Amino acid sequence: MRTESRHRSPVHGHAALEVALLSPWIFFLFIGALDVGFYMYALISTQNAARVTAEYASRTPAASISTLCPYALDELNGMPNAKTLTTCTSLPVIISKELTTFDGAQTAAVSVTYRTQLLIPIPGLLTNQLTITRTVQMRTL
Repeated sequence: MRTESRHRSPVHGHAALEVALLSPWIFFLFIGALDVGFYMYALISTQNAARVTAEYASRTPAASISTLCPYALDELNGMPNAKTLTTCTSLPVIISKELTTFDGAQTAAVSVTYRTQLLIPIPGLLTNQLTITRTVQMRTL
């Protein structure tokens, strides 16, 4: 024979209350992780764009900004506000190149500046836009 317990717990709804109280924090953490992930992807893409353009500039020291621009834009193609760009002279993408001398050798220093699109701002942590500048210097061949 089966016996049923007549005594049940007098407290009901703890799980629903906990979910209701914690859901704003979980949402906040999810949005924060999404924003930080996008910013990290933008940092990596900008660094790759600077590296690729510096490599090309080190092989071709006479290269102009308009010649270097497609290499940077190809690396930044995954960024939403850089997909349709054709120039690199104004934000969201700016490229600058300088030929310098370092340790007696001629080098090409390329800077790539990228401004992210508007995202969800997190007060005190992340603003709604981030401007990233990465500079890479390589010896010319």
